[in-house]
Amino acid sequence: MCKGLSYLPSSCLEKANKMRVKLGHLAETHQNENVGLTDPHVHGEADSVFLLRAQDGKAVQDLESLLTSKSGLQAFQAFLRSEYSEENLKFWLACEDYKDAPSKTKASSICSQFINPDAPQEVNLDAETREALLSVMGSLGADTFNTAQQRIYNLMAKDSFPRFLRSAQSAHILK
Repeated sequence: MCKGLSYLPSSCLEKANKMRVKLGHLAETHQNENVGLTDPHVHGEADSVFLLRAQDGKAVQDLESLLTSKSGLQAFQAFLRSEYSEENLKFWLACEDYKDAPSKTKASSICSQFINPDAPQEVNLDAETREALLSVMGSLGADTFNTAQQRIYNLMAKDSFPRFLRSAQSAHILK
């Protein structure tokens, strides 16, 4: 008898979610190709993948490649600002900065800005992740925010990024 998803290890659920997000991007990108937002490029042997090309020449096929492209990041940030939902990207960028040079000051700033209940730019984290993060604030490490950052990344990948691809702002990163 099936006991449901709650009996699966969280690592399996996270892997399945990542696969679902990537498949969603492929479907979304394929749909965008039909409205002229992307250029087709061949990837690998037989797989056809549709890509955006940023002004700086980098291929933008998913959120990760968008975030590593200067012009892509700027366009995505402008889009999120126009939707009043820039806090997730700001949190993700703050976590990247923290990983490069972890400090108690940066960790405290991230918590007060994004994590604490009623923070000015509170990100949408589940209670379990938020509580786990707040409970380890006494023993900081470079990976302190990894779980929360990954949850926000997944949220942007399945929500904000597809909306961005359908927006007028995405046209700014095309060659």
